[in-house]
Parts: sequence; structure tokens; C-alpha cells
Amino acid sequence: MVAGARGGCAQAGAVRRGLLALLLAVFAPLWLQAEELGDGCGHIVTYKDSGTMTSKNYPWTYPNHTVCEKTITVPKGKRLILRLGDLDIESQTCASDYLLFTSSSDQYGPYCGSMTMPKELLLNTNEVTVRFESGSHTSGRGFLLTYASSDHPDLITCLDRANHYLKTEYSKFCPAGCRDVPGDISGNVVDGYRDTSLLCKAAIHAGVIADEVGGQISVFLRKGLSRYEGILANGVLSRDGSLSDKRFLFTSNGCSGSLSLEPDRQIRASSSWEWINETGDQVRWSPGQARLQDQGPSWASGDRSKNHKQREWLRIDLGEKKKITGIRTTGSTQSDFDFYVKSFVMNFRNNNSKWKTYKGIVNNEEKVFQGNSNFRDPVRNNFIPPIVARYVRVIPQTWHQRIALKVELLGCQVAPSNDSLVWHKTSVNTVGSTKGEDKTISKPIPSEEMPKGLNITTIVILLVLFFVLAAGVAIFAVLRKKKKKGNPYGSSKTQKTDCWKQIKYPFARHQSAEFTISYNNEKEMTQKLDLITSDIAG
Repeated sequence: MVAGARGGCAQAGAVRRGLLALLLAVFAPLWLQAEELGDGCGHIVTYKDSGTMTSKNYPWTYPNHTVCEKTITVPKGKRLILRLGDLDIESQTCASDYLLFTSSSDQYGPYCGSMTMPKELLLNTNEVTVRFESGSHTSGRGFLLTYASSDHPDLITCLDRANHYLKTEYSKFCPAGCRDVPGDISGNVVDGYRDTSLLCKAAIHAGVIADEVGGQISVFLRKGLSRYEGILANGVLSRDGSLSDKRFLFTSNGCSGSLSLEPDRQIRASSSWEWINETGDQVRWSPGQARLQDQGPSWASGDRSKNHKQREWLRIDLGEKKKITGIRTTGSTQSDFDFYVKSFVMNFRNNNSKWKTYKGIVNNEEKVFQGNSNFRDPVRNNFIPPIVARYVRVIPQTWHQRIALKVELLGCQVAPSNDSLVWHKTSVNTVGSTKGEDKTISKPIPSEEMPKGLNITTIVILLVLFFVLAAGVAIFAVLRKKKKKGNPYGSSKTQKTDCWKQIKYPFARHQSAEFTISYNNEKEMTQKLDLITSDIAG
């Protein structure tokens, strides 16, 4: 009986082993197939004529039994340039772990292990397929690859640092996609960057290029600093750095100065917060306090909930069309009020136009900018391409506790227009609040849309009045002349009196005159119209 029991157990074990083998036979190919769909690919950013590509987990160990396959292209008629920033594959035979480039006519590789590979490949085609495959291994970072078209022979990789170059001034091309590649930078755009910093990542931080597209950078070296101050800018965190012999800076287009703002007239908001402190004083967080350079609390919205009924906004009127290349923001700047905006979008408009949303270069979707991570430290974001507008709105998307914001716009003047009509308008804020310790000052969203027919109507009315007045003066002059002819006692001296000169030249003055037309309605719009007038001969 015992022998029979043992035979039954053995038979049951054999059945279990058979089922396990069957399951492995069925699901192993599916598992391998799932890995062959590109699970070995890591960071990939591609644009029209440049890009960056890495293996999975780079710069840490790439996974076992993976495949990454990606076809990259540049515009037709161009040749493809490949540059390897790093290659660390464990295999020495390239049998199961390798990197391979294949075009329609040529094959480059496979490369692996300690095999010597050229740092740059100039292909005779505009398209190539990159294939990275791994088997069983214990170490290896994988690869980092950058590419560009033959229009950019000075292409560098995301891992190039300033101390890799000996010249004091040089120009290089950074590919798209270097922002999220691991590697430190120290410094900032004003003081410069430590020479050990990654060049392309520092260029993104400085606002010289956009990560989505890459671009040309011009660098010059200077004597190093004893300390480098780091800040968050354009999604890149620059760290504080210590003494170095050299630092580098980027040449600038000269359009990054602070655009001056008048808080009482140029800054408004959808709502404001005010409250009564312990001593009974009223504390207001009004939009006029939103200038970055001013001391004291910032602007804060009246609604602290995360589900606002309408989007809160801070609106800035620059008075005229400006070229806006960036924005700096902080939170409340008050340690007792840990308020700040974590992300925001930008709207802009000019006279006689509707609000437009600032969009990304590649996907043409609303661009969300990374804001502050605390109430104190300033954060900079650059607009590439720049905004050219008179009005801008900062619209918070996410925030900590309550929306609180101080801003500084960066940019410069644009070339003056030749338009003879210059309109400036202001509107009165409608203020309302409720009693209590915590009050909200709400203002209706100003449309600021100029009626389309207003310019033409005003011009026609003024011209009609002008010609009627001129005709009246001419008739009066003719009648006066006839009266003089009928008066035998009239002398030539009398005819040349100052009074007569004033009648004869009623509009004699400077050629350019300015009229102000005021409308006392609820918008209280003031409009200035420059008219070019000429003297009227009597």
C-alpha cells in the first residue's frame, strides 16, 4: 500500500512538471515578443533635424533580454550625422549584446564591449535604423546617441562639457532632448556657469535654446568664480558650485532686460485676497504688489480652493507692444504664508485682437510652464519663440495652499510701427467684497476688446468736423474781404492787425497735434489719436 502511494505521488509530480513545461512553452515566446517591441529603449527626443536617444535606464545598468529598435531621419537631401556620447555594453563578442546601425545600403557595427567605435559617423543617407539588443549580463550603462543633419557639422552630444574644449570662444550645435539627460550644471545665465557643467543642458537653463528643438550656441570662457549660485530655470535645476579656474557664458541677443511695470495702472487680477490681522489692520494682497522687485507680500487670489469656478489670472499691460523673452516668478515671499504657484500657462494679445494661448513648438498644444517649488526662490522661464504683445496673462494651473505670485517680465522694445493711430486705454476696477475676517476682492474680467468700427467712425467724424470748420473760416474770410473793399476809410494798418492774423491762420501750430477723447461710461475708456494736420491758407 505504501508503494502504491509513492507511485501515485510520483505520477502527480510528473503531471505537475509537464504542466509547467507546457506553460513555459506557451508563454515564453509571448514574453520574448513583448520585449522585442522596444522595451529596451530609454530617453528619446526627436525633431526635424536633430535628436537624442539612450538605452533603457541610462546611465544605470540596462535590463537583460531587451531590444530597442528605432528609425531616425533628417530632411531629404541631407546626410545624417551620428555621434556617440557613451557606449558601455558588457559583451565582448557582440553575439547577444550589441549596437547596430543599418541603412538601405550600408551597415555600421555591431559595436560592443571594448571595441573601438568612431565618435562620429557621417552617413550617405538621411535615414538609419538603430538597433540595441541585450542578453544576460551583470553590468553596462548601454548607450547615449545624438544625431543631426549635415547642416550641423559642429554637432556635440548632451554629455559634452565646457572643459572639453580649449578655445576661449567657440560655437557648437546642441541636439534636441538634452534637458533630461543625467548630469549636473552649476551657475546661472547672469554670472556664468562652472566649466565642468554640461554645455547643452546649461544652454537650456540659460534660455539660449529650447529642449524640444535644440539649436546653435556661442560660448566664451572667462576667469572662474569662487562660488556659483544655482537656480531653477526652464525645467533645469542648476546647483550651487564651488571655486573653479574657468567659467563660461553664452552670447546674448540683448533682449533679456527687465520690462518696467507700474503696479497701480498696469497690473490687474481676477480677484484679490484681504484679511484682518490680530491688531485689526486690513492686510491686502492686491495685484499692485505683484512686482518681483517690490518688498512685502505678493498678489494672492481670493479663492484658495483647488477647484475654482473660473480660472484665476494676473494680467499685465505693458502700455505698448513689446518683445517678451521670459518671465521670473516667486511665491508669497513671506515665511508665514507658504503660498506659491507650481505651474502656469500664458495668454497674450494686442489691441483689437483676442486672447491667444502660448503653445509648444513641436506639438502645438498649450504649454504648461514649471513654476515655483517654494514661497521664496525665484524661477525663470524663457519664451522660445518670444511673445510679441502688449497684454499678457499668467494663468495658474496648480499651486500650494493658495495662488500667490510675484512676476518680472524680461524682454525689449520692438521696432516702432508707422501707424498714425495710437490707442491707449484704461478701465476702472469694479471692487466688491463681503464682511468678515477673510475677504475676497473680485473684479470682472475686462474684455478690453476695442469695437472694430471705432477707429473708422472716429476718424470720419473728426474729418467732417475739420472740413466744416475750415469751410466756415473760408466763408468768413471772404465776407470780411468784401466788407473791407466797401469801406473807403479802411487803412492797410488796420488790415494787418494781430486780430486779423489770428482769424487768417486759425490752425497755425505744430504739424503734429494730439487730441484726447474721453468717454464717461462704465469702461471709462481714454483714447489718444495722433492726427497730422497742415496749415490752412486764408
